[in-house]
Amino acid sequence: MRIAVDAMGGDHAPREIVAGVVKGARELEGIDCIYLVGDEAKVRAELDSINGVPPFIEIVHASEVIGMDESPLSAVRTKKDASINRAVELVKKGEADAVFSAGSTGAAVTAATLKLGRIKGISRPAIATVFPTPVTPFVLVDAGATPDCDGKVIAQFGLMGSIYAESILGVESPRIGTLSIGEEDAKGNDSSKEAFRILDSSKLNFLGNVESRDLFAGKVDVAACDGFVGNVVLKTSEAVAKTMRSWFREEFTRTPLRKVGALMLKGALKEIKAKSDPEAYGGAYLLGVNGTVIIGHGSSSAKAVRNAMQVAVNGTKHRINDRIASEVAQLEND
Repeated sequence: MRIAVDAMGGDHAPREIVAGVVKGARELEGIDCIYLVGDEAKVRAELDSINGVPPFIEIVHASEVIGMDESPLSAVRTKKDASINRAVELVKKGEADAVFSAGSTGAAVTAATLKLGRIKGISRPAIATVFPTPVTPFVLVDAGATPDCDGKVIAQFGLMGSIYAESILGVESPRIGTLSIGEEDAKGNDSSKEAFRILDSSKLNFLGNVESRDLFAGKVDVAACDGFVGNVVLKTSEAVAKTMRSWFREEFTRTPLRKVGALMLKGALKEIKAKSDPEAYGGAYLLGVNGTVIIGHGSSSAKAVRNAMQVAVNGTKHRINDRIASEVAQLEND
């Protein structure tokens, strides 16, 4: 198992990226080599500040970085020596089995799609993001890779999400729902209605439409939608969670009596925080491309990077792409 890591991608790169890679190298089994791709001097300085760096971590120099504010397509094509380009090329050449980046999501998706290509039969790639709930986690597909698409593509997202939920989350016969504005069959736009028709006639465990308010109630294991809707759901959920944490801190410290109560609830609050921590999942799997590509949040910490490496190991181990390639044809024929 060899993982290429974009050492320059993310708000806290390369410090947190390098620290997370070292943490993953120490704790995870089955990794033979990790390539840290980026500015050699900066990456080396971070490694030198850490004691006991595993010997199988190597540096691959890349002189350029693609910023969050740059046009992904233009930057990927013009910055040939960008860290994300070099990292993806290691997978393309067969020198790495997976790639992780916490940099520009658009650049990562573009580089992976152009350099690795799509799995045969898959029209567009999709980001699979896992959301924790009080019941069981669910997978949102797509969380932002493909903003505009038709119903056939959304149906493929449902298939890929089902394979991901079964392989990575261990869900038997994952329940799939199309994210819409109502549970009735006739609700939704043209794309969601077409996706409904295709999935409803398939052999997948399709339950029908699901509304956004029901996502965290454990009704489905996979929510399929286009990347525009999915990214809105993702960003809104992040904002709500952040606001709730802020409210808790403010209200629990408003009076001395409340501070005492907060101390009594410290264990419960800590457990809730752990269950809702997005960094526990590390990164989102880019489904539909010919390679294992994991995309991290821009603010990824060392903990998130370590857990993203675990996702990369699991995705490669379970041969998700092989399953997608073999089952997408069946979806077309159902």
